[in-house]
Amino acid sequence: MNHQPTSRRRVILLVVGAASAVLAAAIGVRLAAYGVPLALLAACCLSCLATFSSLFFRLVDAWSTTTHRCTRPGCDFQVSLTRADSAESRRWQEIAAQHPHRSL
Repeated sequence: MNHQPTSRRRVILLVVGAASAVLAAAIGVRLAAYGVPLALLAACCLSCLATFSSLFFRLVDAWSTTTHRCTRPGCDFQVSLTRADSAESRRWQEIAAQHPHRSL
């Protein structure tokens, strides 16, 4: 299986982390202008950082994931691959199409 280069993945994760921190800091600055107490300000900024990070990391994972489903109506068989090369993806696509179906 051919994964993304490690340096490229690290850069993507660094950008995601930086974007989350910038958004959380921007919200913190806007709240500080209203005189929000420091403890509440820290809690809000940290919760925003966690939320934005989770959202962005999920988007990065969804962007690098391929899902193959069975083509038979009513069958819920599926295979999800993360950062797979084209040969591996094709192999799993054929497996999804030819898996033993449940008897109805």
